[in-house]
Amino acid sequence: MDGGRLVVFKVGSSTLVDDAGSLDRAFIRSLCDQLARLMDEGTRVVMVSSGAAATGRDVLGMSERPTDLATLQACASAGQARLTQAYADVLAERGIPCGQVLLTRRDVMDRDGYLGARTTLGRLIELGAVPVVNENDTLSTAEFAFGDNDMLGALVAALLGADLYVICSDVEGLYDANPTEHPDARLIERVTEVDHDLTAVAGGAGTSYGTGGMSSKLRAARAMLAAGIPTVICRGRRPDVLVDVAHGERLGTRFEPATGSAHEGGRKLWIGLAEVPRGTIALDGGATRAVLARGASILPVGVTSTSGTYDAGDVVTVVGDDGEVIGRGIARYSSDDMARVRGLKLDIVARFLGQDRAQPAVHRDDLLVF
Repeated sequence: MDGGRLVVFKVGSSTLVDDAGSLDRAFIRSLCDQLARLMDEGTRVVMVSSGAAATGRDVLGMSERPTDLATLQACASAGQARLTQAYADVLAERGIPCGQVLLTRRDVMDRDGYLGARTTLGRLIELGAVPVVNENDTLSTAEFAFGDNDMLGALVAALLGADLYVICSDVEGLYDANPTEHPDARLIERVTEVDHDLTAVAGGAGTSYGTGGMSSKLRAARAMLAAGIPTVICRGRRPDVLVDVAHGERLGTRFEPATGSAHEGGRKLWIGLAEVPRGTIALDGGATRAVLARGASILPVGVTSTSGTYDAGDVVTVVGDDGEVIGRGIARYSSDDMARVRGLKLDIVARFLGQDRAQPAVHRDDLLVF
């Protein structure tokens, strides 16, 4: 899309509510003030906002987060209108329209849906509106849910080709140890690769209001590294945080690809971020190194195991020899056939399935490497 710099902001539930668990309207006013300032400078903005379920709990008079899906969806339904209206009311005072966009994975699983979401969001931005995006929790099911808005924000940033993705959290950023348990923990200011050591320091969700913890933020940041989109995790309650981070001030933890590193195109990002994986394949050491170092296709001989039930053409998660997720891709074999051909060279596969079906387990053109 033409225009100025595009920044996608994600704000979590734990940042949006006050100590009593109610929607903090004064804080939303501060966020909208900052969005308006950035737009006055020519920056295009998108707000991925959690908080519908937490707001709905307040609307429905609930003191604790419900555990059953039906009640959670009822809370989201009751809270979504109030949440979006809170943004719309403040932005309207500044002459800025607001558009609500609710998504589930089902909406973007097929390529046409993915491109349709991009078109709608892009047109809202062109018309001078602030898209307020959230997961459609009233309709989503476990199978098609994003699980948290960190990954939803990453998907939005990827499909729009954003210049920056900012995750506003209730912590300063990523530390080298859990700061609640280790007072001497140090903030990690810059990351160029999300490896096993880094994922080991990520913990679970920090409050009763949110669904995502640091591990979900790392997954989103890792996807953004593949997309070539810088990502910042920072404290959302810091004064003027949206403006300062958009201006390049060093805040929180910044994830940025190493200079000269390649990034993936839209189709691979769709495979890795939008599609629902139906199974998992695990690789041996040689295949893992070939994928990570050379961007090679995955041959059956390098597959050590498969789990889940999937058809040829479905997306699978790819796990390296150390058990870490290294990517997602489109399987060329069904789960039954993958179990038969794993560990075999292609000439042997041809004897079982025929020469025309002897092919990579996942071709490099269909593989997003995280």
